[in-house]
Amino acid sequence: MISRGSNWSRPALVLVLYLSLAAAAVVWGSVRGQPNLWRWPGQEDPRFWSGLLIGAALGLLIVFGSRLSVHRFEWARALHREFRALLSPLTDSEIVILALASSIGEELFFRGALMPAVGVWASSAVFALLHIGPRARHLPWTIGSFVAGLLFCALYRWSGDLTGPVVAHFTVNFLNLRHVASYELR
Repeated sequence: MISRGSNWSRPALVLVLYLSLAAAAVVWGSVRGQPNLWRWPGQEDPRFWSGLLIGAALGLLIVFGSRLSVHRFEWARALHREFRALLSPLTDSEIVILALASSIGEELFFRGALMPAVGVWASSAVFALLHIGPRARHLPWTIGSFVAGLLFCALYRWSGDLTGPVVAHFTVNFLNLRHVASYELR
């Protein structure tokens, strides 16, 4: 973790990381002949508003599942405590920047660039591998990320653009980061 006294702040580091991921997606898409990653290839009339609303609902559903897990399972409480120790303190602006940058960067890369090239299952598996922890107790988080990746892929394909998956991803990251930052488990 970058200390507050260093030249790089956490928000700047996050922006560099996710802007790099987004740039890699755009370059890869352009090389493949798909310069507009926001739209599903060949989709003439995207379902923007439906995708946005379903994305928000999907994000809230995933957040509900994560809160329920923290309430019911020790592995989820341990993961919450680990994330809190790793990320705290987080300011409101850091939470917004982290949630926004990660949702846009990861969706551009994993859904916009990777999914059309390797398919739903492979892109979701690579997405899950990004969310792998050092211990076996992190496996539910990795599996949950795989399932979320499948859902985000389905929404991207159905709606025809990345707005819905980005909204879902942002909702999950924003609300879960706020929860981790503000709620200390005993």
